[in-house]
Amino acid sequence: MTTPLGKKQAQGIILLAHGSRDARWREPIEAVATRVIGRAPDALVTCAYMELATPDLPTATAALITAGATAIRVVPLFLGMGKHAREDLPQQLEALRQRWPATDISLARIVGEEPELVDLLAKIAIKT
Repeated sequence: MTTPLGKKQAQGIILLAHGSRDARWREPIEAVATRVIGRAPDALVTCAYMELATPDLPTATAALITAGATAIRVVPLFLGMGKHAREDLPQQLEALRQRWPATDISLARIVGEEPELVDLLAKIAIKT
């Protein structure tokens, strides 16, 4: 990705999950982050959580911007469109965009709505 002036933009990716008090709950989320880093080694990748765990979305965003991200893609690791995705996340994104207007902050679809994930879950369900 380049700006009109030809300056390379640093892509940030935030893997956003619900959160839990149980530290083991974070392991699969962090495993996804490791895979993303392996597939996109130039990207700045971090995890964030809506509640019960840290960092939260504003903290993760600030860290990526401090690290040089000029564009950030928030990827909600939710299976369905619940209250966090429907109400809380759009409000938080608007606040982040107002705080950092020079940073392109975009929102990916909820992973549970991606056909590839639905297909994978079906394959896992029928696996023998």
